[in-house]
Amino acid sequence: MSDPVTSSAAAISPETPPPPTAPRTAPGPDASDEHLSPLRELILSRIRGFLREPEALFWTFGFPIIMAIGLGLAFRDNPGERAVVGVERGSAAERWTAALRASPDVDVRVLDPAAAALALRKGTVGVLLAGTGRLVYRYDPARPESRLARLTADAVVQKAGGATRPVAAADDRSRRPGGRYIDWVIPGLIGLNLMSTGMWGIGFGIVQARQRKQLKRLVSTPMRKRDFMLAQVLARLVFIGLEVPPIVLFAWLAFGVHVAGSLPALSAVVVLGAMTFAGMGLLCAARARTMEGISGILNVVMLPMFVLSGVFFSAARYPDAVQPFIRALPLTALNDALRAVYNDGLPLSAAAVPLAILAAWGVASFAAALKAFRWQ
Repeated sequence: MSDPVTSSAAAISPETPPPPTAPRTAPGPDASDEHLSPLRELILSRIRGFLREPEALFWTFGFPIIMAIGLGLAFRDNPGERAVVGVERGSAAERWTAALRASPDVDVRVLDPAAAALALRKGTVGVLLAGTGRLVYRYDPARPESRLARLTADAVVQKAGGATRPVAAADDRSRRPGGRYIDWVIPGLIGLNLMSTGMWGIGFGIVQARQRKQLKRLVSTPMRKRDFMLAQVLARLVFIGLEVPPIVLFAWLAFGVHVAGSLPALSAVVVLGAMTFAGMGLLCAARARTMEGISGILNVVMLPMFVLSGVFFSAARYPDAVQPFIRALPLTALNDALRAVYNDGLPLSAAAVPLAILAAWGVASFAAALKAFRWQ
């Protein structure tokens, strides 16, 4: 017979497992980590997508160097470059042919009347010496090289004719650092590249993802729209570290173009310019649905800056009436700031106005893109 106390204890304490307890959880991640993790993944995704496109790599890294080679060779520092002067055969100008040939500053070409007229029209000669009773200079005054050729030829003719200078003068032909065309155009190429890669790269990438329904899938993820757009801008900053230094290094090694200012100041201008045009690229791609549509939008936005913003020649050539508009363009501001640091060796404070214009364009573009952006 069993013990009643033991039986009672067994009934009260059966061999059953204890009730489950709440599992211990690891300390939750910091809110900042939760926010940065998707942003980090979006940046890495954008970088991987860019690296898979060989065309984009060429236009980002190879094309600027090819442009620098072409412009550097076309406008190289050639002390032997001479004014091209045409002499019409059978005219009064032939008597000065020997004197012109003896000048080291003149390249003489004696041409028949028909060939001479064609050469002048096509610009293969800067000035044409002709005339029957007296010497006549035929040239286009709108072309700077023609005016220079006319002055050079006239100086040779006047000296050969026995004329003397009314004022004694001497020539100083020493070159100033940073005064060559290649020195001036390299910052313009950097600015053009930052605009092109920022706007085309981001604009095409977003529209392509929209066409492939990739953006539609991102809507279902716990990700904010501004994180996606900010990732596009920050990914651009990763590439400028690989995009700009090769141009600067190549210009120095191939053509002796030196950075007159400080490298940190130049880097600050480049970063601000890259962020500005990344924001403009986001705005252009905010609603575009097709590659044809984004191409048209980008061309409309970029073409005026390509022509007006002083990439290959000074914007001061345009009339004074349009100068305020030109100065307000972001690429003009970027080029002005780059040349202030790169060519003139000035601090950032000297380029405060262009930098303020750049910052205004960048903030306004990103804010407008954030409001107008659609996933589908």
